[in-house]
Amino acid sequence: MSNSATSALQNFDVAGKRVFLRCDLNVPLKDGAITDDGRIRASLPTIKTLLANGASIVIAAHLGRPKGEAKPELSLAPVALRLSELLGTEVIFAGAVTGADVSAKAKALQPGQILLLENIRFSAAETSKEESERSSLAKELAQLADLYVGDGFGAVHRKHASVFDLPKLLPHVAGTLVAAEVEVLKKLTQNPERPYGVVLGGAKVSDKIGVISNLLGKVDVMAIGGGMVFTFLAAQGKEIGTSLVERDLIETVKGLIKQAADSGVKLVLPTDIVIAPKFAADAPATLVASDAMPADQMGLDIGPESAAAFAEAIKSCKTVFWNGPMGVFEFAAFSNGTKVVAQALTEVTGISVVGGGDSAAAVRALGFSDSQFGYISTGGGASLEYLEGKELPGLTALDL
Repeated sequence: MSNSATSALQNFDVAGKRVFLRCDLNVPLKDGAITDDGRIRASLPTIKTLLANGASIVIAAHLGRPKGEAKPELSLAPVALRLSELLGTEVIFAGAVTGADVSAKAKALQPGQILLLENIRFSAAETSKEESERSSLAKELAQLADLYVGDGFGAVHRKHASVFDLPKLLPHVAGTLVAAEVEVLKKLTQNPERPYGVVLGGAKVSDKIGVISNLLGKVDVMAIGGGMVFTFLAAQGKEIGTSLVERDLIETVKGLIKQAADSGVKLVLPTDIVIAPKFAADAPATLVASDAMPADQMGLDIGPESAAAFAEAIKSCKTVFWNGPMGVFEFAAFSNGTKVVAQALTEVTGISVVGGGDSAAAVRALGFSDSQFGYISTGGGASLEYLEGKELPGLTALDL
């Protein structure tokens, strides 16, 4: 991270003031336990900087999509405990988003103390399409603090009250995480070192159409795996059995394949597929050529030949962005493609960026450490929308 990413926050006078800090603490939970605390750890540098500079902090974050309802299984209580452990200091948990008790707890904060609000999305106004509803919540939240720091990169593509409306009401600055994310994304969009490669996976083509179309004019190599690849194979007229497919997008994908050819982009698609009769961890895995899939089987990973070709394409690049697993990495029999691609990214001589979400979870689940990659983004959707060329509301609100 360059000095510019940290200097804005360091130069923000927070001594003796209450700072409203929007973080991204949207961590995966299983039976109430956090399975990957990467996003919590990514928030620590900004929190520590604010505490070191004499602030008290009111933290807001979301977890999952409760859709305006208080759902106990999506409470941030486990996050408060984990944050306390990582900081070595008590994090007071508010147990609500707004109200008299929350206001009292916020006003009682002394420098060095932290209050974590309950899941901000328990308030329907946070995600409301109505500006007046969001604005009303933002005004309530603004009463809790003197200043605003935006550090929830995973939510900056959302026009939500705590991300977009609130910063307008208080003196504001980007946290170190958001500043670093933007810096990395600029490297991917403004004169990237070439060859420039992008590896895309995950379940749906529909999530990635915009970014594929936008990047085809900018990258040298594009490799496609994961569930979304079957729409590409179907567009080439291949049998894809019972694999995931978005049939309404086949014509669009044909256009993307032509666009790649016309713009001289090397489009790498799998030549072999690991198939199974059903989606299950214990399903018997078989390897077939990508043009020889049986009608009653589904593809759950790219094959070893494809993984090797993807790795070779990645290692030839100086700049690589990866978003989306190559297969069902949670099942051992279908994790090899993702593992090989991750390993290739660790060997890139230039900059390698893992684009958040499932990709970040995958590399950790498969035994890689964050330090092996150039950068692990905390925001999958936000990264993709930035690369798609969209304006992100949360960045606009922070004057970025």
